[in-house]
Formats: sequence, structure tokens, C-alpha cells
Amino acid sequence: MTRHHLSLWLLLAAAFACFAALSAGDMPTVCGHTLKSSDIVPTLFSARSTDNAISTGGPTACPAADSTIEEVQFPVPVDTAAQTILFIGDSMLEGLGPRLAAYASHNGHTLYNVVWYSSTSEVWGRSDKLQSYIRRLHPTYVIVCLGANELFVPRIAERRREYVEKIIADIDTLPYLWIGPPNWKPDTGINGLVASCAAEGSFFLSDGMQFQRSSDGAHPTRSSAAQWMDSVIRWMPAHSNHPIRMEMPAETSARPARVFVHQPDER
Repeated sequence: MTRHHLSLWLLLAAAFACFAALSAGDMPTVCGHTLKSSDIVPTLFSARSTDNAISTGGPTACPAADSTIEEVQFPVPVDTAAQTILFIGDSMLEGLGPRLAAYASHNGHTLYNVVWYSSTSEVWGRSDKLQSYIRRLHPTYVIVCLGANELFVPRIAERRREYVEKIIADIDTLPYLWIGPPNWKPDTGINGLVASCAAEGSFFLSDGMQFQRSSDGAHPTRSSAAQWMDSVIRWMPAHSNHPIRMEMPAETSARPARVFVHQPDER
């Protein structure tokens, strides 16, 4: 190849490099005409990861969880104000409630527990009880513990999504935390369903923790449930989208301001 031909090739290569670089950004205007992008370079940088942290066993995404919500920057500053906490759920509250009450008492919060025995997301989603308690007690923070009675429901994503969405919709703009069930066997997707519907930083995954169980093989013992609540509290400062003041109490348990109890056959 002659020196003349080599110079031409180098000139062409330089021109192509300049054209590709211009294509990656805003195109310049020349003599009143804006050059059109070639779309060559941008495609190299457009890939995004879509991996989920929790395996859902199938499609469980909730329509309410859209991309218009601003991304939360963790850790979020702790809200040090005194809270009125509404804690709702199934019989797991028998173990979690007294320990949460100790935290509430020590940190100046007011706690109301609502235990609905054998309840599920469907039971709460079909009822107006959550809305009624919110109107009645005016909570500033809501904690939910549901899912233990739905660990083995088949096709749970299609059968329970609307009720999980309804519970979250009833909570509305109040900050909340959903505590996942203490799995004793692999579930059919309840954890993945709730995780996909809840706001980022509003779901605590209990599956995978080690518990001492009561005689029924499902409920953690009182001492194990207290440690479970301790784990939730330790998780909050770095991972919750609305952490509240929860310094460790000296007391192991306490009484909430009030406990409301509902039986399985109630609607």
C-alpha cells in the first residue's frame, strides 16, 4: 500500500470515529439543518438488569408498582417523632405484639394491635376493617404481618394479587412495613407476590430465618418471636424507606395501648 493510499484510509477512519462520537450525544446544527443520529453508539449502553432478589415462581408484578415512583436513596433518615402505630395481621401477632409493644413504650410510640385469627390477604382485602381502624385510630405508621395462612395456596399470584393490592391501597399514603411470614416450608409464591406489590423498603422477608417453633410446628415460640421482631427492628435503619425511632428497650415485652381481636368467621 502506497503512502498516498494509507493517508486516505487514515482520513476515512478518523471521519467515521468523529461521526460515531457525534451520534452518541445531541446532534449539531449545520447551516440551519440538524444532523440525524445514526443510533450506532447508544445501543451499546442501553442494557439494564431486570433480576429480582426474590424468586416468585412466575409473574407476580403488581400494576401499582410502576416506574414513576422516585427511587429511594438508602439509608433514609430516621423519623424521630412519636408515632401512632397500627399493627394488623394474623395469629403471628401473639408473639410479635408484646415485643413491639416494648419498643413502642420505650420510644414514646402508641401501639394498637389488631389480631384476626386465621386471616389472610383475601380476608383483609375483602373487608373494610383496615380502613375502619385507620379512620378510628388515626395511625401515622402501619405494620402488617400476613401470609402464614397462604404459604401453600396454588396459583397465588393470580388468586391473591388483588387483595394484596387492596390492603396496600387501604393504607394509602401512610408509611408502612409488611413483615413476611416465618416459612416452615417453601411457599408457593406469597413472599414474591407481596414483595412485588409493596413499595421499595416496605417488605421484610422472614423466609430463611431460623425459628424455634411451638407444638404446632408453625408459630415461633414467644422468645423466638421476640427475636424475630428484634431482627425486623435491626433491619429498619438501613433498609426501610421510612425508619422510625426504635431504640432497644430494657423490657422484653409490654402491653400495647389496646388489642382488638377478630375471630376467623368474621367478615
